[in-house]
Amino acid sequence: MNTRRDFFQKLLGAGLGMYSLQIPETLRLLQSESLKSPGRKIIATWNNQKAVEAAWKVLSQNGSALDAVEAGARVPEADPEDTSVGYGGFPDRDGEVTLDACIMDHLGRSGSVMFVRNIKHVVSLARRVMEKTPHVYLAGEGAERFAESEGFPKENLLTEKARKAWEEWLIKAEYKPKINAERHDTIGILAQDHLKNLSGACTTSGMAFKMKGRVGDSPIIGSGLFVDNEVGAATGTGLGEAVNRKVGAFSIVEMIRQGMHPQKACRKAIERLCSIQDYGEFQVGYIALDHKGQIGAYSLRKGFQYIVVEEGKIKLFDSDYHFH
Repeated sequence: MNTRRDFFQKLLGAGLGMYSLQIPETLRLLQSESLKSPGRKIIATWNNQKAVEAAWKVLSQNGSALDAVEAGARVPEADPEDTSVGYGGFPDRDGEVTLDACIMDHLGRSGSVMFVRNIKHVVSLARRVMEKTPHVYLAGEGAERFAESEGFPKENLLTEKARKAWEEWLIKAEYKPKINAERHDTIGILAQDHLKNLSGACTTSGMAFKMKGRVGDSPIIGSGLFVDNEVGAATGTGLGEAVNRKVGAFSIVEMIRQGMHPQKACRKAIERLCSIQDYGEFQVGYIALDHKGQIGAYSLRKGFQYIVVEEGKIKLFDSDYHFH
C-alpha cells in the first residue's frame, strides 16, 4: 500500500535524478575527486624535493601538518651542500655560521629562534620553544642554552666549502645582496593535513657574510611566516630586509581573509615591494596555501621556483614574476 510518504519520496527521488543529469560531467568528476581526496597538500620554496618527500611521508601516514613541515625543514638543515640553510650554510663576515628558524601550527602557536650557533636543527629547536616555554622568541646564547637543556647536540656547522667561500670573500669584503642565481635560498614550507589543518616552517642561515647579529625575515612571525588555520598560510624567501619592511606573510594571509585567491594575494604582496628603492636588484618570492587547499606563488624577478606535493605527486614550477 502506497502512503503519502512513499509518494513524496518517489517524487523527490525523480527530481534529484533529473537534476543529476543536468550536472556537467566535469563538475561531477571534480565532486568525485574532492570526495576521494583527504586534502593533504605541501608547498615549499625552491626545488627542495627531498624536503617535501620527507614531509609527504608524514602526511601519507595521516601525520599532522606540524610534524610534516618540521620533517621537511630538517632535510636541508642537514645537507652540507645547501649553502643557505643549516649545516653548510655560509657564515657571517666573522666566519661564524648562525641560524634562524620559526614554526607555526594550526592552533596559532608559534616558536622562533635566531642567531643560534652550533645547533643544526633549529626548526626543531623553534618547535621546542613553542611547546615547552611561555615565549615565542629565543635568541643567541639564551636559545643555545635552551637547546643544550633539551639535549640538542653541539656541532661545528662550518663546512670546508663554506670556509673557502668566506676566505675568498675576505679578499674584497664586499657585501652585496644579489639575485638567487643558484636557485636556492631559505626554505619555507607549508602543509595541510588530512584534518585540513595548516602549519608552516621556515629555516635559514641568512645572508652570506652578513654583519654579526643580523636577523632577516625567516624567524619573524608575520614576516617570514604566518598561519591562520581558518584562512591560510604564507611564507617567503629572498632579501629579508625587504620582506620585514612589508610584513610579507601576514599581509598575504590578510588579503586571503578578504577573499583573494592565494595567487593574487602573493602578487599584490610583491607589488608592494616596488616602493622600496634602496636595496638594488634584490629578489623576493612568496608562496601561500589557503584553507581550501588553493595555492599561490609569485616573485619580484624571474628565477624563483616552488615545489608542490598533492596526493603523492611532486611538481616543480617556475613562479610568475613582476619584472619582465
